[in-house]
Order: sequence, then C-alpha cells, then structure tokens
Amino acid sequence: MESNCVQFLGNKTILITGAPGFLAKVLVEKILRLQPNVKKMYLLLRARDNKSAMQRLRSEVLEMDLFKVLRNGLGEEKLNALVREKIEPVPGDISIVNLGLKDSNLLQRMWSEIDIIINIAATTNFDERYDIGLGINTFGALNVLNFAKKCVKGQLLLHVSTAYVSGEKSGLLPETPFKMGETLSGNRKLDINIELELMKQKLKEIQDCSEQEISQTMKDFGMTRAKLHGWPNTYVFTKAMGEMLMGKYRENLPLVIIRPTMITSTMAEPFPGWIEGLKTLDSVIVAYGKGRLKCFLADPNTVFDLIPADMVVNAMIAAATAHSGNTGTQAIYQVGSSCQNPVTFGELHDIAARYFAKSPLVGRNGLPILVTKGTILPTMGQFSLYMTLVFKLPLQILRLINIIYPWSQGDKYSDLSRKINLAMRLVALYQPYLLFKGIFDDLNTERLRMKRNENIKELDGSFEFDPKSIDWDDYITNTHIPGLITYVLKQ
Repeated sequence: MESNCVQFLGNKTILITGAPGFLAKVLVEKILRLQPNVKKMYLLLRARDNKSAMQRLRSEVLEMDLFKVLRNGLGEEKLNALVREKIEPVPGDISIVNLGLKDSNLLQRMWSEIDIIINIAATTNFDERYDIGLGINTFGALNVLNFAKKCVKGQLLLHVSTAYVSGEKSGLLPETPFKMGETLSGNRKLDINIELELMKQKLKEIQDCSEQEISQTMKDFGMTRAKLHGWPNTYVFTKAMGEMLMGKYRENLPLVIIRPTMITSTMAEPFPGWIEGLKTLDSVIVAYGKGRLKCFLADPNTVFDLIPADMVVNAMIAAATAHSGNTGTQAIYQVGSSCQNPVTFGELHDIAARYFAKSPLVGRNGLPILVTKGTILPTMGQFSLYMTLVFKLPLQILRLINIIYPWSQGDKYSDLSRKINLAMRLVALYQPYLLFKGIFDDLNTERLRMKRNENIKELDGSFEFDPKSIDWDDYITNTHIPGLITYVLKQ
C-alpha cells in the first residue's frame, strides 16, 4: 500500500479546501515530503485576493513547525522553489457557488486540470450560528460536490466529515451512509430545503437586532433545530446534512467520506507530537496540569475515541488510492480507536496525573505546580451539586469559569451569575461526548489496513493507520502532552 499510495499521488492535480486548518496542513506536508512529483495542489483559502491568499499560505501553513522536517531536508531555497512549482493558493469560500472563484480563466483551468478533490473545510464550533453552519458544513459540501462534478478529469471526491454525526447513539455504530431526510429522532422527516428557509426567515425576523443578539439567536436556533431532529448540536447536525446532500447528488462521481473521531497530535509523521491549538481533551489536560481543574464531568468508563492526525491523513490517502476512478462508488470510513484499541477517560486521567506528578508545569512564580488526582463525576446532576457545594465562594467559582470558558473574561462577562450560566452551558454542550456510550465500527477501514498488510515487505511506517499500534500510556506520556507543552503552551 505504501508504494501504491506514493505512486498514486504522482502527477496528480489535487484541490484541497480548508488549507489553513490543522488536518489539511498535515496532508499538504505529507504529500510534499513523500511525493514531490505531485503535479499541483490548489489550496482553497478564505482570503480577499491572491496576495492575501499567498500571505495566509506563508504565515499559517508553510512557516509552521510542522514543515521543519521538509525545511531541514531540502533547505529554505529548495523548499520555496518546490512550493512555487507545486502549490497554488486560491482565494475562495466553499459557502459560495463555484467556491467563490471570480476569475473565469482560473475556474476553467481548474476544471480541466483537477484529478482529486479533498474537502476538509468546515466550521467545528459545536454551537455555531445556524446560518454559518448550514452555509459551510451543509450547502458548502454541496458546492464542493457541484464543483467536483465539473472537473472533466475528476477521479474522486474525498470529503472529511466526523464520526459524531451518529449523534448520541450507544453500542456499535456502523459505517453506513445517511439517507436523504433521515433523522435521529425517528418520528419526523428532515427537509434540508425547509431548514434553509427557516434559517432565512429567522434572520429576517431579527434583522433589526444588534449583532450580538443576532449571533446568539442564530446559535440558539441551530441548537433547537439540531435537537428537534435528534442531534446534540449544530455542528454534527449540519455535517450530517452535508453528507446527505453529497450522497443524494453525487451521480457517478466516486465519493469517499472519512469520519474521524477526536483528532490528536501526530504520532510519528513528520515527527511525533505536533499539534495546533487546544482540542476537546487538551483543554482539560492543560487546565488540570495548571492545577485549576479538579473536578470533571465524565464517566470514567466512557471510551474516549482518540486518533492521531497523521493516522487520519494516512487513511485518507489510502482510501483515495483504493477508490479513485471507481465510477459510481460511495464509501465511508470511520477512522478512530474505540473499536480496535479503546482507552477510557479514567485511564487517560490516570496517565495525565502520573505525568504531571513527575513533570509538573511551572507557574508564573517560577515554582512547579503540584496537582492531585481529580474528582470524576459521572452525571450532570452530580456535577451541578459539586458546583453548588464546593465552589460556593465567588473567587473559586470565577477561577473555575475562567478555566472552562477562558474567553469569557473581561467586563462583558464580569457578572458572576452570568459566568456560572456560561460555564454550565459549555458543560452541557460537551456532555454528550463526555458521557458518550458509542463504539465506532471501522470494518471498512480495517479492510484498507488489510490491503496495506498484503504489501508487508514494503512497509516503512509511512502509511500506518492501525490504532492497535498505539500504546496509549506511551503516546500520551511521551508524545501528546509534551507536544501540547511545546507547540501550544510554548514552554
């Protein structure tokens, strides 16, 4: 599979959306490093013009530490030459028809050249404004599909979704597509066009309100619509609808949907531990390491489905290799660890506790921060009671709120009761994942791994995506937490 994947990427013209994002950067670096004979990569970035797109490419992609292996191997001059030859940044927006491209000559050139389309662009805010979530995650996905169908050489559209489109289901969750109009509530039908009209109607009703009121109203409206149809939040609801539209209107275009779980730092490539920003679990790890978070809403037996970013990218390339040019095919791959190599929240907490006991973070006073094992509360009722009994002093409550919801600091949220409400809202937002009871089946992904194993003589680790190869204690202790400290905390 390794050699097949590398050969597959050779002489290909690829469009990648969401280029400044974490996963897209890992993909771009991987392709440049392993297959410099890729013909071209068009990277779609949200920018005003070509100059702004190039600036974003430089500052938000190529200048990242992620590219240091390439930079050290090639040298700055050769890397710049490779980028000039192989990468063309394109200002655009997937929420607009034709991806927002205004240059008709560029459009025609892309439609005539592109072989593979990889859509990673998304808004991942759980309580995103409904108009924005629909525009990017739902109809943005349809815009990418329609663009791909105009690519005369188009061999494949690979779309990155999320495994959590499953909602709050428990048990073994299969790699099956959504049917148009399917809901998780079971007793009603979903009409995506009606959702669009309702969103527009709501915007019209509040057009005279302040921007802050409009934003909060649209966030609340998205959550209401999501829960009505059985999804826990706007993010997974709009992603599920995006999958439905792609499946319905793909015609003969080969479509692969990748559903990753919680993406974490790189395990091996281009080097271990690279990460950008605090993900769901990371906020908890960092707050705990700083001694500011001593209680957790989580079932200690809940399986936290984590998967390193480089494994997701490897699965993406392997799936693209397997399905490119297979007219009419639709395949779904759930890329995670809960089925093959599960790790629980309780186990993760124990690992983090041992790490910070041995290697504590340093506080502003220059002294090590000493932490003790936290209190894990398995229900929302217990968590609320804990907040009432233990954090009854204003100063203690403020500290907790500023940890859980750090951007709430300032005059705007100085009122204590408002901060408490914000904290509880955030906890409620993450509750479905902290108490999640589902296990993601990855039979299709396992078949891809078996194909890789058929070429065992060629294996060098370049396309590893078997979660069974992860030693969670070793990975969290020696890779993930050190990566957070180095690349996020900058210590």
